[in-house]
Amino acid sequence: MITLSAGEASVVLAPEAGGAVLGWRIGRQPLLRATDPTALLRGRGRGMGAFPLVPFSNRIAGGRFAFGGREYRLARADTSFPIPIHGLGWVRPWQLAAVSERAADLRLVHPATEADRALWPFAFAADLRVALTATTLSIGLRLVNRHDGPAPAGLGLHPFFPRTAAASLRFAATGVWRATPERLPTVHVPVPPEWDHRAGLKIGTVALDDVFTGWDGRAEVTLAPVAPVSEPVTITLTASPIFRHLVIYTPPGAGYFCVEPVSHMTDAIHHLADRTDTGLAVLAPGGALEGEIGFAVRGA
Repeated sequence: MITLSAGEASVVLAPEAGGAVLGWRIGRQPLLRATDPTALLRGRGRGMGAFPLVPFSNRIAGGRFAFGGREYRLARADTSFPIPIHGLGWVRPWQLAAVSERAADLRLVHPATEADRALWPFAFAADLRVALTATTLSIGLRLVNRHDGPAPAGLGLHPFFPRTAAASLRFAATGVWRATPERLPTVHVPVPPEWDHRAGLKIGTVALDDVFTGWDGRAEVTLAPVAPVSEPVTITLTASPIFRHLVIYTPPGAGYFCVEPVSHMTDAIHHLADRTDTGLAVLAPGGALEGEIGFAVRGA
Protein backbone atom coordinates (compact mmCIF):
# COMPACT_ATOMS: atom_id res chain seq x y z
CA MET A 1 0.00 0.00 0.00
CA ILE A 2 1.01 3.61 -0.64
CA THR A 3 -0.18 6.73 1.15
CA LEU A 4 -0.04 10.15 -0.53
CA SER A 5 -0.56 13.27 1.57
CA ALA A 6 -1.08 17.00 1.08
CA GLY A 7 -1.91 19.05 4.17
CA GLU A 8 -4.86 17.35 5.87
CA ALA A 9 -5.69 15.34 2.74
CA SER A 10 -4.55 11.77 2.21
CA VAL A 11 -5.19 9.01 -0.29
CA VAL A 12 -4.24 5.35 0.12
CA LEU A 13 -3.49 3.24 -2.95
CA ALA A 14 -3.16 -0.51 -3.42
CA PRO A 15 -1.16 -1.17 -6.61
CA GLU A 16 -1.07 -4.86 -5.76
CA ALA A 17 -4.87 -5.05 -5.59
CA GLY A 18 -6.14 -3.86 -8.95
CA GLY A 19 -4.52 -0.42 -8.79
CA ALA A 20 -7.34 0.52 -6.44
CA VAL A 21 -7.86 3.52 -4.21
CA LEU A 22 -8.51 2.24 -0.69
CA GLY A 23 -9.58 5.61 0.67
CA TRP A 24 -9.45 9.38 0.27
CA ARG A 25 -10.15 11.82 3.07
CA ILE A 26 -9.57 15.36 4.26
CA GLY A 27 -9.07 15.35 8.00
CA ARG A 28 -11.82 13.13 9.40
CA GLN A 29 -14.07 13.57 6.35
CA PRO A 30 -14.21 10.43 4.16
CA LEU A 31 -14.72 11.21 0.47
CA LEU A 32 -14.93 7.62 -0.76
CA ARG A 33 -16.59 4.65 0.91
CA ALA A 34 -14.70 2.68 3.54
CA THR A 35 -12.85 -0.32 2.13
CA ASP A 36 -14.09 -3.81 2.92
CA PRO A 37 -11.35 -5.25 5.22
CA THR A 38 -11.19 -8.46 3.17
CA ALA A 39 -10.86 -6.72 -0.20
CA LEU A 40 -7.10 -6.27 0.05
CA LEU A 41 -6.66 -9.96 0.87
CA ARG A 42 -8.55 -10.87 -2.31
CA GLY A 43 -6.12 -8.77 -4.36
CA ARG A 44 -8.75 -6.99 -6.43
CA GLY A 45 -10.39 -3.58 -6.49
CA ARG A 46 -13.90 -4.78 -5.72
CA GLY A 47 -14.82 -3.70 -2.20
CA MET A 48 -12.50 -0.68 -2.21
CA GLY A 49 -13.01 3.04 -2.70
CA ALA A 50 -12.35 3.21 -6.45
CA PHE A 51 -10.71 1.18 -9.19
CA PRO A 52 -9.72 1.65 -12.85
CA LEU A 53 -11.70 0.17 -15.73
CA VAL A 54 -9.26 -1.19 -18.31
CA PRO A 55 -9.54 -2.16 -21.22
CA PHE A 56 -13.34 -1.94 -21.19
CA SER A 57 -16.15 -0.72 -18.98
CA ASN A 58 -19.07 -2.70 -17.63
CA ARG A 59 -20.38 -5.91 -19.24
CA ILE A 60 -19.81 -7.89 -22.45
CA ALA A 61 -22.89 -9.94 -23.33
CA GLY A 62 -22.36 -13.67 -23.44
CA GLY A 63 -18.65 -13.29 -22.79
CA ARG A 64 -17.98 -13.48 -26.50
CA PHE A 65 -17.70 -11.15 -29.49
CA ALA A 66 -16.48 -10.90 -33.08
CA PHE A 67 -13.78 -8.44 -34.11
CA GLY A 68 -11.55 -8.21 -37.17
CA GLY A 69 -13.07 -11.31 -38.71
CA ARG A 70 -12.40 -13.50 -35.67
CA GLU A 71 -14.56 -14.83 -32.87
CA TYR A 72 -13.37 -14.42 -29.29
CA ARG A 73 -14.61 -15.92 -26.04
CA LEU A 74 -13.56 -14.32 -22.75
CA ALA A 75 -12.92 -15.85 -19.37
CA ARG A 76 -14.49 -14.06 -16.39
CA ALA A 77 -12.06 -12.01 -14.33
CA ASP A 78 -14.45 -12.39 -11.38
CA THR A 79 -16.50 -15.58 -11.40
CA SER A 80 -19.08 -14.15 -9.01
CA PHE A 81 -20.47 -12.32 -12.08
CA PRO A 82 -22.17 -14.39 -14.81
CA ILE A 83 -20.38 -12.55 -17.66
CA PRO A 84 -17.14 -10.56 -18.03
CA ILE A 85 -17.34 -7.16 -16.36
CA HIS A 86 -15.13 -4.10 -15.71
CA GLY A 87 -12.19 -5.28 -17.82
CA LEU A 88 -9.24 -6.85 -16.04
CA GLY A 89 -7.22 -4.02 -14.45
CA TRP A 90 -9.19 -4.29 -11.22
CA VAL A 91 -8.16 -7.93 -10.65
CA ARG A 92 -4.48 -7.67 -11.62
CA PRO A 93 -1.51 -6.26 -9.69
CA TRP A 94 -0.09 -3.00 -11.04
CA GLN A 95 3.57 -2.12 -10.82
CA LEU A 96 4.70 1.03 -9.04
CA ALA A 97 6.61 3.10 -11.62
CA ALA A 98 7.21 6.26 -9.56
CA VAL A 99 6.06 7.79 -6.29
CA SER A 100 6.45 11.06 -4.42
CA GLU A 101 4.69 12.62 -1.44
CA ARG A 102 1.72 13.76 -3.55
CA ALA A 103 1.70 11.56 -6.68
CA ALA A 104 2.14 7.99 -7.84
CA ASP A 105 2.46 6.36 -11.27
CA LEU A 106 1.32 2.75 -11.75
CA ARG A 107 1.68 0.50 -14.78
CA LEU A 108 -0.04 -2.67 -15.98
CA VAL A 109 1.34 -4.73 -18.87
CA HIS A 110 -1.04 -7.25 -20.43
CA PRO A 111 -0.61 -10.14 -20.85
CA ALA A 112 1.67 -10.80 -17.91
CA THR A 113 1.16 -14.53 -18.48
CA GLU A 114 -0.23 -16.55 -21.38
CA ALA A 115 -3.31 -17.36 -19.28
CA ASP A 116 -4.15 -13.65 -19.24
CA ARG A 117 -5.06 -13.80 -22.93
CA ALA A 118 -8.23 -15.64 -21.96
CA LEU A 119 -9.35 -12.47 -20.15
CA TRP A 120 -8.56 -10.20 -23.13
CA PRO A 121 -6.93 -11.30 -26.39
CA PHE A 122 -5.29 -7.97 -27.27
CA ALA A 123 -1.95 -6.97 -25.73
CA PHE A 124 -1.76 -3.53 -24.14
CA ALA A 125 0.08 -1.42 -21.59
CA ALA A 126 -1.88 0.81 -19.21
CA ASP A 127 -0.70 3.69 -17.05
CA LEU A 128 -2.46 5.12 -14.02
CA ARG A 129 -1.38 8.41 -12.43
CA VAL A 130 -2.82 9.58 -9.11
CA ALA A 131 -2.07 13.11 -7.89
CA LEU A 132 -3.26 14.78 -4.68
CA THR A 133 -3.50 18.36 -3.40
CA ALA A 134 -5.10 19.71 -0.22
CA THR A 135 -8.52 19.87 -1.92
CA THR A 136 -8.25 17.86 -5.17
CA LEU A 137 -7.59 14.38 -6.47
CA SER A 138 -6.80 13.64 -10.12
CA ILE A 139 -6.61 10.24 -11.77
CA GLY A 140 -5.14 9.95 -15.24
CA LEU A 141 -5.51 6.83 -17.39
CA ARG A 142 -3.67 5.83 -20.56
CA LEU A 143 -3.83 2.66 -22.66
CA VAL A 144 -1.45 1.81 -25.53
CA ASN A 145 -2.27 -0.95 -28.02
CA ARG A 146 0.58 -3.50 -28.13
CA HIS A 147 -1.33 -5.95 -30.29
CA ASP A 148 -0.05 -6.63 -33.80
CA GLY A 149 -3.24 -5.29 -35.34
CA PRO A 150 -6.17 -2.97 -34.53
CA ALA A 151 -7.72 -3.53 -31.11
CA PRO A 152 -10.82 -2.27 -29.26
CA ALA A 153 -10.08 -0.18 -26.19
CA GLY A 154 -11.96 1.62 -23.44
CA LEU A 155 -11.22 3.34 -20.15
CA GLY A 156 -13.11 4.41 -17.07
CA LEU A 157 -13.11 4.85 -13.32
CA HIS A 158 -15.40 3.17 -10.78
CA PRO A 159 -15.55 5.30 -7.59
CA PHE A 160 -17.81 4.44 -4.65
CA PHE A 161 -19.12 7.33 -2.56
CA PRO A 162 -20.45 7.00 1.02
CA ARG A 163 -24.23 7.03 1.05
CA THR A 164 -26.36 8.69 3.69
CA ALA A 165 -29.77 10.33 3.65
CA ALA A 166 -28.04 13.61 2.81
CA ALA A 167 -26.22 12.35 -0.29
CA SER A 168 -27.24 13.85 -3.62
CA LEU A 169 -26.05 14.02 -7.22
CA ARG A 170 -26.26 16.61 -9.99
CA PHE A 171 -25.24 16.19 -13.64
CA ALA A 172 -26.51 16.85 -17.15
CA ALA A 173 -26.90 14.25 -19.91
CA THR A 174 -28.98 13.99 -23.07
CA GLY A 175 -29.81 10.29 -23.20
CA VAL A 176 -29.68 6.95 -21.44
CA TRP A 177 -29.65 3.30 -22.44
CA ARG A 178 -32.62 1.34 -21.16
CA ALA A 179 -31.28 -1.95 -19.86
CA THR A 180 -32.37 -5.56 -19.53
CA PRO A 181 -32.52 -7.20 -16.07
CA GLU A 182 -28.96 -8.36 -16.84
CA ARG A 183 -28.00 -4.64 -17.22
CA LEU A 184 -27.32 -4.87 -20.95
CA PRO A 185 -28.48 -2.04 -23.23
CA THR A 186 -31.67 -2.43 -25.25
CA VAL A 187 -32.90 0.95 -26.51
CA HIS A 188 -31.46 4.46 -26.37
CA VAL A 189 -33.92 7.12 -25.17
CA PRO A 190 -33.89 10.75 -23.97
CA VAL A 191 -33.37 11.00 -20.23
CA PRO A 192 -36.78 10.40 -18.57
CA PRO A 193 -37.98 13.28 -16.35
CA GLU A 194 -37.74 11.15 -13.22
CA TRP A 195 -34.07 10.41 -14.03
CA ASP A 196 -33.15 14.00 -14.84
CA HIS A 197 -30.38 15.09 -12.46
CA ARG A 198 -29.80 18.61 -13.82
CA ALA A 199 -31.31 20.24 -10.72
CA GLY A 200 -29.90 17.55 -8.40
CA LEU A 201 -31.57 14.47 -6.93
CA LYS A 202 -31.23 12.82 -3.56
CA ILE A 203 -29.57 9.41 -3.82
CA GLY A 204 -32.32 6.83 -3.53
CA THR A 205 -34.93 8.91 -5.35
CA VAL A 206 -34.53 6.41 -8.19
CA ALA A 207 -32.70 3.08 -8.27
CA LEU A 208 -30.24 3.15 -11.15
CA ASP A 209 -27.67 0.87 -12.75
CA ASP A 210 -27.62 2.58 -16.12
CA VAL A 211 -25.31 4.32 -18.58
CA PHE A 212 -26.14 7.92 -19.50
CA THR A 213 -24.98 9.43 -22.79
CA GLY A 214 -24.22 12.96 -23.91
CA TRP A 215 -22.80 13.73 -20.48
CA ASP A 216 -21.15 17.15 -20.38
CA GLY A 217 -18.17 15.96 -18.32
CA ARG A 218 -19.18 17.52 -15.01
CA ALA A 219 -21.03 16.20 -11.96
CA GLU A 220 -21.53 17.31 -8.36
CA VAL A 221 -21.73 14.84 -5.48
CA THR A 222 -22.93 16.15 -2.11
CA LEU A 223 -22.06 14.18 1.02
CA ALA A 224 -23.01 14.44 4.67
CA PRO A 225 -20.41 16.24 6.82
CA VAL A 226 -18.40 14.56 9.56
CA ALA A 227 -17.63 16.64 12.68
CA PRO A 228 -16.01 19.12 13.06
CA VAL A 229 -17.32 19.95 9.56
CA SER A 230 -20.91 21.16 9.85
CA GLU A 231 -21.92 22.03 6.27
CA PRO A 232 -22.51 19.51 3.44
CA VAL A 233 -19.40 18.55 1.50
CA THR A 234 -19.49 18.90 -2.30
CA ILE A 235 -17.21 17.04 -4.68
CA THR A 236 -17.11 18.44 -8.21
CA LEU A 237 -16.16 15.72 -10.67
CA THR A 238 -14.76 16.69 -14.09
CA ALA A 239 -13.58 14.47 -16.92
CA SER A 240 -11.68 14.70 -20.21
CA PRO A 241 -13.69 14.66 -23.46
CA ILE A 242 -13.15 10.92 -24.01
CA PHE A 243 -15.43 10.34 -21.01
CA ARG A 244 -18.87 11.29 -22.29
CA HIS A 245 -20.72 8.29 -20.90
CA LEU A 246 -21.62 8.15 -17.22
CA VAL A 247 -22.71 5.02 -15.34
CA ILE A 248 -24.85 5.73 -12.27
CA TYR A 249 -25.27 2.92 -9.77
CA THR A 250 -27.54 3.48 -6.75
CA PRO A 251 -28.36 0.01 -5.36
CA PRO A 252 -31.22 0.11 -2.84
CA GLY A 253 -30.08 -0.51 0.72
CA ALA A 254 -26.37 -0.22 -0.01
CA GLY A 255 -24.09 2.08 1.96
CA TYR A 256 -22.59 3.51 -1.21
CA PHE A 257 -23.40 4.83 -4.68
CA CYS A 258 -21.30 5.09 -7.83
CA VAL A 259 -20.74 7.83 -10.41
CA GLU A 260 -18.53 6.29 -13.09
CA PRO A 261 -17.03 8.32 -15.98
CA VAL A 262 -16.45 5.89 -18.86
CA SER A 263 -15.41 6.22 -22.48
CA HIS A 264 -18.09 4.00 -24.00
CA MET A 265 -21.53 2.47 -23.62
CA THR A 266 -22.07 -0.89 -21.97
CA ASP A 267 -21.47 -3.85 -24.31
CA ALA A 268 -20.10 -1.46 -26.95
CA ILE A 269 -18.12 -4.23 -28.66
CA HIS A 270 -21.41 -5.72 -29.90
CA HIS A 271 -22.59 -2.43 -31.40
CA LEU A 272 -19.57 -1.29 -33.41
CA ALA A 273 -21.20 -2.45 -36.65
CA ASP A 274 -24.58 -0.79 -36.13
CA ARG A 275 -23.76 2.44 -34.24
CA THR A 276 -21.23 5.23 -34.59
CA ASP A 277 -21.71 6.63 -31.09
CA THR A 278 -20.61 3.68 -28.92
CA GLY A 279 -17.55 5.59 -27.65
CA LEU A 280 -15.40 2.45 -27.91
CA ALA A 281 -12.04 3.24 -29.51
CA VAL A 282 -10.33 1.04 -32.10
CA LEU A 283 -6.60 1.66 -31.79
CA ALA A 284 -3.98 0.97 -34.43
CA PRO A 285 -0.84 -0.81 -33.23
CA GLY A 286 0.99 1.64 -30.99
CA GLY A 287 -2.07 3.89 -30.76
CA ALA A 288 -3.11 5.35 -27.41
CA LEU A 289 -6.29 6.30 -25.57
CA GLU A 290 -5.99 8.61 -22.58
CA GLY A 291 -7.92 10.95 -20.32
CA GLU A 292 -8.12 12.37 -16.83
CA ILE A 293 -10.78 12.50 -14.13
CA GLY A 294 -10.60 15.16 -11.45
CA PHE A 295 -12.31 15.61 -8.07
CA ALA A 296 -12.38 19.00 -6.31
CA VAL A 297 -13.74 19.28 -2.77
CA ARG A 298 -15.65 22.19 -1.25
CA GLY A 299 -16.72 22.33 2.38
CA ALA A 300 -14.41 19.75 3.99
